Amino acid sequence: MASDVTNELLLEHLKKMQETLALHTQYHLETKELLGFREQQYASISRRVDRIDERLERVEARLGLVEV
Repeated sequence: MASDVTNELLLEHLKKMQETLALHTQYHLETKELLGFREQQYASISRRVDRIDERLERVEARLGLVEV
């Protein structure tokens, strides 16, 4: 009888641990997905800034504002 109670308690705890692990896994996957999205946004912004810098350098060179 006591071992039945112990087994039931263990099974309950294991089920709760599985549920918790499933939630953490889901949160982890969502976080990785959001991080990937943010990395893409950063890369896009970085490319835009690089293009703007290149254009600015060309304009400055044409106007003679910098030494070539």
